[in-house]
Amino acid sequence: MPPNAQQPQLTTESLQQHIQGQLTDKVVLVTGAGRGLGWGVARALALAGAHVAVTDIVLTNVTRTVQQISQFDKAPGEPMGRVLDTADRTSMVEAISAIIERWGRLDAVVHCAVNMPLARFIDTPQASFWKQLEVGLGGLVHATQLALPHMTDGGHIVTIASGSSLRGYHDESVYCAIKHAQEGLIKSLALEWAHDDINVAINSMGPGKPIKPTRLTWDELEALPAETTSTWVDPLLLGGAFVWLLSQPPKQFCGLRFDAGPIIDAMAADGFEFAAAPERVTLYPDDFKERLEWMESYTFD
Repeated sequence: MPPNAQQPQLTTESLQQHIQGQLTDKVVLVTGAGRGLGWGVARALALAGAHVAVTDIVLTNVTRTVQQISQFDKAPGEPMGRVLDTADRTSMVEAISAIIERWGRLDAVVHCAVNMPLARFIDTPQASFWKQLEVGLGGLVHATQLALPHMTDGGHIVTIASGSSLRGYHDESVYCAIKHAQEGLIKSLALEWAHDDINVAINSMGPGKPIKPTRLTWDELEALPAETTSTWVDPLLLGGAFVWLLSQPPKQFCGLRFDAGPIIDAMAADGFEFAAAPERVTLYPDDFKERLEWMESYTFD
């Protein structure tokens, strides 16, 4: 591309053209699908043909997402809505049982649910500290352990990354601890599953572009002025990157961190089957390469 050429941008219409049919009849559980990035991911997966289990801890959020998926003109994927507290293992058992009863399979889990009050560490009550851990990290553990037995033909488990996965931020001590811990779990499970020949990928995916802050509710979002929200990317577009990742062979990228922004830019420029160099799929290509090198050089004692 010439130096001053305009970078092609993904639109809702071009996204549909790229992802249509990529996940036909796949079954995906999305936690935290009632708003934010999870809301965009659930809708994109449905547009790609997946049957999506839309879950959130708030019933009205679940209903909103299911209704929006049902209104798509070209969404062969069938939604199912369910209230789910990811901190509650019994709730996760019941959700996955309902998925298997309805569709007879589970191909992927995208864990977007998070509890994220902003507060200084010294001002964080113990109950809040553990609740945040149970939702963010515990939810990933519950989903992974309970979904894995159903992924006998291969599958994907994806959780959400951010700058907090690599750095610290004030008022986000618990959230940063969760995101760091998720990455450690992903790295370790990638090694274990390679050794045990388990055909399931576990990854993280950051937004990679500005989006609505996680903590904002629908009412708070709708009250904001347009000049505040105009620079935020539609989570539906970022959901296209999750479609791309879930369409890849599980063993190809297990254990790696991705970012949706660079992926949808690559997709806009070169189509769905773009060449997946580290610089085109993450904001942190050095981390991507280091993980590959570590996994390739690792020896089991």
